[in-house]
Amino acid sequence: MRLRKLDELMVKRGGSIDPSKFKDEVFELLSIPAFDNGSPDYLTGSDIKSSKKVVEPRDVLLSKIVPHIRRCWVVPERNDKRQIASGEWIQFRSDEFHHDYLRLFLVSDRFHSQFMKTVKGVGGSLLRASPAQVAEILIPFPPLNDQIRIARLLGKVEGLIAQRKEQLQQLDDLLKSVFLDMFGDPVRNEKGWKIGSLRSYGSFKNGLNFGKGESGVTVRYLGVGNFKSKAAFDDFDSLGFIELNELPAADYFLHDGDLLFVRSNGNRELVGRCMAVYPGAARATYSGFCIRYRITDFSLRAIYVAHLFRSVAFRRVLFQGGQGANIQNINQQILSDLPIPIPGEGLQDQFAAIVEKVEALKSRCRQSLTDLEALYAALSQQAFEGALDLSRVALPAAHTKGESPVAAAVTAPITTPVIELPETDLLLPALQNRKQLAPLLRFWLEAYRTQLAGAIFSVERFIEAAQTRLGELHPHNDFELHASDYEHVKAWVFEALDSGFLKQERNQVYCVIETKETVLGNLVELKASQT
Repeated sequence: MRLRKLDELMVKRGGSIDPSKFKDEVFELLSIPAFDNGSPDYLTGSDIKSSKKVVEPRDVLLSKIVPHIRRCWVVPERNDKRQIASGEWIQFRSDEFHHDYLRLFLVSDRFHSQFMKTVKGVGGSLLRASPAQVAEILIPFPPLNDQIRIARLLGKVEGLIAQRKEQLQQLDDLLKSVFLDMFGDPVRNEKGWKIGSLRSYGSFKNGLNFGKGESGVTVRYLGVGNFKSKAAFDDFDSLGFIELNELPAADYFLHDGDLLFVRSNGNRELVGRCMAVYPGAARATYSGFCIRYRITDFSLRAIYVAHLFRSVAFRRVLFQGGQGANIQNINQQILSDLPIPIPGEGLQDQFAAIVEKVEALKSRCRQSLTDLEALYAALSQQAFEGALDLSRVALPAAHTKGESPVAAAVTAPITTPVIELPETDLLLPALQNRKQLAPLLRFWLEAYRTQLAGAIFSVERFIEAAQTRLGELHPHNDFELHASDYEHVKAWVFEALDSGFLKQERNQVYCVIETKETVLGNLVELKASQT
């Protein structure tokens, strides 16, 4: 495969503009913060304080500032606004390179390793890549149609990776919603739970401090870096080891159901994070930047506490430290003084059961994400080495100007049948007594399931159909489904998964590589079992 220097694609004299001279004009600004927010900013010239690059549709912009690396943006089609970009972008333009192919190369591992060698300090701790050195990096130059095929293939996998990440976020949001539905706001405590304190239900212990020069004994070690966004951790085989002169005391080792809090970290977002741990038979200790909480009164459940500390409102109280002053670190006293709502044990157990099922879905989704990321890395490496067999990758159909041929090829239409919910004697009791709503919803859910065929089960579409049906059958009744009614639907979904009436359907990702093999993914989509 031919190689070309990026210098040939760089825009060196694309022009600049001082928007402040056009105070009332609205500009479309592509900045690094706008990239992180997912769309350009629209600002009047009076709100833009410095000169900007002039850019054109399908220009490719690469961030040169560290740590904002691996940010690459294709300038969208022009609307009625002038398009400008901040000076932290390196700008590329070429009729010989497809814009999506170029973007994918600029975020590839192959390019990134070379890009980081061009990074240097520019006053103080600020680091930027040198455009002059980036210009010397070579880019593979296949025929334009092959560039489009590569972009289409990698774009499909990239789209699936984005779906998995979105699904994981949706599952996290589901648990937050379930927590609020079941327990209410933990600060307002509108459900009137008994208020207690952690000191009444268990004990605290700060983590292990050790010296770098110690040796003689090896111990598994859980640090702040293992928290990430987890509410629970059981993968102790993945932990690293530390060297100590001697074994720590027994109470430095973690037990199943212990809770760990991050007490101190340079990143304030990590401080106060809470995670339940389940080491099983593994012997593991924990960082001195953590506090371990061990429950001794088991009317308080670890999973409930872990999710309590994920509440935005509760974290706000935590960081006020009870004194109204913002704090940077936490300690045992602050944790002990927090007012903790204590729901009934049965309700905590119901929540734990829901968490277990959702975490199982998240585990499958994470595995699918890992597989897709590995697939993407392999395909990307082969593509930019010229080792990818593109003979069976079709070019996208003709598209209108401004439409991305890669994006247009990613999604296929999904059949969504009309939901027909039958009349039933269960309806009138439900309208008269809300406690009788569960049998009605379960009856309609079963009817919906039998109509699915190969379509995806959608909670949102079912609720919408149920509300519509209620209005049709009893137009003079203003009965409305509430957010709390989702609990009946969720319970039915989990039972249907357990019984096999609903299943996780694996999708097919046709990625033509040298082996011509079909790659399967794991979409978190519910479908009716065809039995």
